[in-house]
Amino acid sequence: MGKTNLTRGLFGCSLCLIATPAFAQSTGTKDFEEIVITGKKGDQAVGGVVLPATSKAKVGLNAEFIQHETPGQSINDTINMLPGVSFQNNDPYGSSGGTLSIRGFDASRVSEMWDGFPLNDTGSYAIYSNQQLDPELIGQVAVSLGSTDVDSPSASATGSTINYTTRNPSEDFHVRMAGSVGQYDFFRVFGAVDTGVFTPFGTRAFFSASKSTNNVVFTDAGKIDKTQINAKIYQPIGNNGDFISVAGHYNRNINNFFGSVPLSNVGASVGTGSGNRFPQTRDERFYDVANCVSSAGVACGFGAYDYRYNPSKTANIRVNSRFTLTDKLTFTADAAYSYTLANGGGTATASEGFATIGGQAVAGYVGSTPYFGGIDLNGDGDTKDSVLVSAPSATETNRYLLNLGLRYDFNDTQTVRVGYSLDYGRHRQTGELTTINGYGLATTPFPTESPLLDSTGTALQKRDRFSKAILNQAFGEYRGRFFDSKLTLNAGIRAPFFTRDLHNYCFTTSATGALICSGQNAATDAIIAAAYPNYQGPQQRKFTYNRVLPSAGLVYQLVAPLAVFANYSKGMQVPGTDNLYNSFYYADGTSGAEGAKPETTDNFDAGLRYQMGPMQAQVSGWYTVFHDRLASSYDLETNTTIYRNLGTVHKYGIDGSISYRPIDLVTLYAFGSYLKSKILDDIPASATTTYYTAGKREAGAPTYTFGGRVEGNAGPIRVGLEAKRTGERYVNDQNLPVTISGVQVYGAKAPAYTLVNLDARISLKPLGLDDQTYLQLNISNLFDKLYVGGFSGTSATNSLTYAQIGAPRAVSATLNVGF
Repeated sequence: MGKTNLTRGLFGCSLCLIATPAFAQSTGTKDFEEIVITGKKGDQAVGGVVLPATSKAKVGLNAEFIQHETPGQSINDTINMLPGVSFQNNDPYGSSGGTLSIRGFDASRVSEMWDGFPLNDTGSYAIYSNQQLDPELIGQVAVSLGSTDVDSPSASATGSTINYTTRNPSEDFHVRMAGSVGQYDFFRVFGAVDTGVFTPFGTRAFFSASKSTNNVVFTDAGKIDKTQINAKIYQPIGNNGDFISVAGHYNRNINNFFGSVPLSNVGASVGTGSGNRFPQTRDERFYDVANCVSSAGVACGFGAYDYRYNPSKTANIRVNSRFTLTDKLTFTADAAYSYTLANGGGTATASEGFATIGGQAVAGYVGSTPYFGGIDLNGDGDTKDSVLVSAPSATETNRYLLNLGLRYDFNDTQTVRVGYSLDYGRHRQTGELTTINGYGLATTPFPTESPLLDSTGTALQKRDRFSKAILNQAFGEYRGRFFDSKLTLNAGIRAPFFTRDLHNYCFTTSATGALICSGQNAATDAIIAAAYPNYQGPQQRKFTYNRVLPSAGLVYQLVAPLAVFANYSKGMQVPGTDNLYNSFYYADGTSGAEGAKPETTDNFDAGLRYQMGPMQAQVSGWYTVFHDRLASSYDLETNTTIYRNLGTVHKYGIDGSISYRPIDLVTLYAFGSYLKSKILDDIPASATTTYYTAGKREAGAPTYTFGGRVEGNAGPIRVGLEAKRTGERYVNDQNLPVTISGVQVYGAKAPAYTLVNLDARISLKPLGLDDQTYLQLNISNLFDKLYVGGFSGTSATNSLTYAQIGAPRAVSATLNVGF
């Protein structure tokens, strides 16, 4: 493990002509902010860092900065160099996920957008950092700290918003290929062809593909294999900025779970089992997993965490457009379709025989055990055995999105827009099973494609439900400039109407969502219903939520380079479908059946922004009141633990950044943030126990972050060095040490850590090659720091939790050749 392989070959062709549109989310917001706020096309960058001149605390990175990072890296890791953002990557190359928070809000409360369309899961609102666009194709990325735009079709943005945009095809013909090799057997190729203008109407397009593989970084038990294909066609209309673009994307990622170990200092060895511990030295990060090969070709029988697949297939089609209807009226229309098939999870011990329910023998998935009703799973000639099978949770989503906007300019300084947004998601959540082969791996990464069948021909599954997550949203916004355009005011309103239409095809047996599933076998369902009349049987329920969400802001130009800005916005997250299904345990119309209320935020920002020539800087103070926080807790009335609203949290802090180019050869960048949160309420744990969280900080978020980048250019050589210090993070909301049976096994906080990355590039133009042909070296975690990576910070209990081992040092080299 960890062996360098820099001899497999460096090859390719390269292009880095990136067209960067203005920082925004949808085409409508891009159009609105260009015309009304900045009064110009685009925002000036220093060292690839951009401070859009809006009333929001927003900061971004353009392609110049993004291209410094390791090729193939997740864009969510790149934005870790922005104030307010904290990201822990699971592996050095960005293909295995990670843990994100912004201003202390976890990823499920942050909206991530691509070309104006949401990427969060429609059911859980999770963000999957390993499913993002290839960084070579990203024109820019912006983070709106603590707010979102009025037209954002988001169900989850109580926190902040990330938006990145795909670059436009170049006007001239270009080809780019890049070949990368590195530690942990990393190998990646990327290729792109820009057609240039190929019609008399200015039509242009690009096509790209990439393939990357590497070993998981801590064990020999798995491998990461990622393939991505992209295309975009761009048609300008006239010469006033009107256009139509159509883009397509496909991503397939096959990887294993790895590196999530108990956050404990007690244990004989490092590993992913509950009796293992977190590494104490850098060498201990590379732990052993027992060999699962069986001489008889039969599964090894223990289903180790590191052998479990966590695969995904994603695809989408995105359309963006702008049309000038009159000299005062502009129409924008964005539409998209996306598809996702993904799974992850563990194993189950299946019975080849029958379950007994109401005195009758049936096949079905009862609690945690699948009963196959007389199927020989292991091929030994009988049906009397218990056999380990792969049992992941699978989700298949079809999603349709629409964003329409109409902008009217009363004059040069007064503008309004109105519009409509739609997010219509249909997701099928199942839990099909498959066998485990002699190497401890599932027979197929996607059991939905060839599931195991019981004796009735039914695909047994541990969950079986179909959901519609629907958002219809109206919005409007006014912006005006006054006093010779020194003052810009904006006021907006967003009125989302959410529907959650849920179909559960299983019997719900507890408030935590335990199930008995027959695979929609009517005869078996009748037997279960007769035997357990108090269980809630298969049924449909519909939940609706709506709220008016206002926003307002101002920008005032004090003197030529210095402006003051302030903003207020209200955010909302409605309960996710996964948690709403737990409420099916209660009869419709009874206590608990209604689920939880939406959580909301009141976000206040104010700051100063300086922009002139080679320097730009921004500092902002912020305060957020987080109402009706959603989480699980004990309910005295029902005597169960349920998902519900827990009370209020106050958050506040300061974010700042400065970028400066004193001379053409040197660029300096520094940023920092401080975060304070205060939970106002205690949480009931049981009839006799309370979690004392009042007055404590929320877990999982660093108390501070700061860092920077220094870049030097000398002739054909460019070298960059960047560093970030991430402060301590509480492990639980009680801010108590971690204990097992009353014995302390870890402290209350994960310690602070500092990561340093190095990148260097040498142009091969002096050799007579194209000016976009170069060699690039990247070293992440330069000093090989051992640190605690991502962990769940949403628990109030101080019992044992699991944490990801922080990604180790990784060296990679890339050759780009472009023409």
